Amino acid sequence: MPASNATTRFSDRVEKYVRYRPGYPVDAVACLKSECHLRPDHVMADIASGTGIWTRLLLENGNRVFGVEPNAEMRKAGEQGLAKFPKFSSVEGTAEATGLADASVDFVTSAQAAHWFDRVRSRAEFVRILKPGGWLVLLWNERQTDSTPFLRAYEELLKTYGTDYAEIRHEHTTASVNEFFDPAPFQERDFQVQQDFDYGGIEGRLLSSSYAPGPGHPRHESMLKDLQRMFKEHQQHDRVQVMYRTRVFFGQIA
Repeated sequence: MPASNATTRFSDRVEKYVRYRPGYPVDAVACLKSECHLRPDHVMADIASGTGIWTRLLLENGNRVFGVEPNAEMRKAGEQGLAKFPKFSSVEGTAEATGLADASVDFVTSAQAAHWFDRVRSRAEFVRILKPGGWLVLLWNERQTDSTPFLRAYEELLKTYGTDYAEIRHEHTTASVNEFFDPAPFQERDFQVQQDFDYGGIEGRLLSSSYAPGPGHPRHESMLKDLQRMFKEHQQHDRVQVMYRTRVFFGQIA
């Protein structure tokens, strides 16, 4: 996918992204503490930090965090949402050109974004900005597409209406993990996270996705009608659940 498309595809979905995207389990930070010896005095570069969903957990751990984000709308939302954290610095930059100094950070992290990066150029940039012995941490929330009748129906909805869903399903996002670490070894840990939605919430979650046809698209209205039907069929007490597997990959590349 062209870099410009990867950078701008969420520009008109920022509000829904902030409200409806899942967070990350605190166990993911605990994992970095136990496995990577993360301390509050470590300096972090969170690449493609977006609206700051993962960045916030690092800041709450006491870390100094440079949030590197190329999309102006997402970056502004992150700045607003994280304004109370004095250790947060917003940086206009990309994974391939962060603008950070050589050997300036202890950790490079990226949540739900590394599949958009140029693997070779971004890895070289990460090595450049990491201190010796520094860690790379890549995270993704993967929807458990076959775990409940509702999630199976939701997956079929995305296959039917998604504009480029087939190209960026979760099996494609994590397929390139080895390219970021090779030849360094890396490890993986998995965690669970869940969202509970009423109808407005699940519609917002759907429309926060870059592949969901937005208002004005010829498939938008029919997609929402199918979502309404699915919700009525599968809701319990006017709620549906969306479960995720949080995959955390980490290794020392510097």
